[in-house]
Formats: sequence, structure tokens, C-alpha cells
Amino acid sequence: MNQAKPLRSEIEASQGGEIVLGKLDDYIGFHLRLAQNASFRAFQRKTGQSDLRPGWFALLSLIKDNPGITPMTLSRASGRDKSTLTPLLRDMIRDGFVEKQPIARDRRSYALFATAAGAARLTDLSRHAAEHDRRLDQIVGDRKAELLNLLRRIAVEIE
Repeated sequence: MNQAKPLRSEIEASQGGEIVLGKLDDYIGFHLRLAQNASFRAFQRKTGQSDLRPGWFALLSLIKDNPGITPMTLSRASGRDKSTLTPLLRDMIRDGFVEKQPIARDRRSYALFATAAGAARLTDLSRHAAEHDRRLDQIVGDRKAELLNLLRRIAVEIE
């Protein structure tokens, strides 16, 4: 077990204090969350879109690449539960980036499609995502394939 290392958040750093992580310092899940949050904040800064929410790019990308995908399938593909997916979809539909169409054989669900505005926004975000991913590539170096395999394994086996 690692010796507990202090974590300095922006608030604590500005106040001169440190947070001791204790057992959290050795928890993979905790560090996955920190890395995910840091990656999203950096991506958001790169896009200059302060209204961008976590998962928005991935959802729009999945919808564009899978025309007619249902919310249930989108939920499974994106790893999001209904409580976080529904508000994001509502906002994307309201803002004109995604449209929903009824499914004749399943009146309880609907099909999702990227609109022209959604495709244009995705093109812009994809450019930023590629730049952001190059930065992540620099951080992980030649261990990218190994890291991706480990993350995929965690996602599959933890379910």
C-alpha cells in the first residue's frame, strides 16, 4: 500500500491547506474519477464552450455514428444511466442538435438522430477532441494500448 500522499485542490491550494487521501490514494476507482474529471475540464477549456457538459461529445458522437439509436441502447453504449442520460438528451433536443422520432413497433421508445446543427457541432468538437487526445497520448506515451486494454477490461469485467 502506498503511503498517503496529500492532494492539493484549487481551493486548498489557495488556502494553503492539503487534503490527505488516506485509503483513497490506493483506490483505482477514485483515481479513474479524478482523471476523468481532469480530462473533461481540459477538454472543456480547449473547446472554449463553458456550457459543454460531461458526456455530451460522446453522446452526440454515438448518435451520429448510429442513426436511429434508442435511448436504452445509447445508455448501454455510453455507460450512462437513465438519470444522467435523460437531461443531456433533453438539452440536446431542445438546442436542436438531436431529434427524436417515434418507433412504430415500440411506442415506449424513440429513435435518435443528429441534426445538421448537431453534425456541425460534432465536427468542431471532434477537432478539439483529437487535439485533446494527442495531449493524453503524450502523457501515457507508448503505454496507450496497454492503458486502453486495461480500461476496456475494467468496463467489461466490473459489470
